Amino acid sequence: MIEDWHNFGADYDRTLMAWHERFEQVWPQLKHHYGERFGRMWRYYLLSCAGTFRARTNQLWQLVLSPTGLPAGYRRVS
Repeated sequence: MIEDWHNFGADYDRTLMAWHERFEQVWPQLKHHYGERFGRMWRYYLLSCAGTFRARTNQLWQLVLSPTGLPAGYRRVS
């Protein structure tokens, strides 16, 4: 039984941009371990994913399932 179905896609570009900002903050300490090629690929990944969510061509859904249904239903914790 589907107890809850939530689409996080509309908000996920902000999450990816926050990850990108944090990555840029710590990259100077990490680049000697990973190299510039990794840095370019990771930036590309974060920013291109953010773009697809912003354009609404990508979605992120969370489903809450239960085998037989919850007697009182499902309540999302805020």
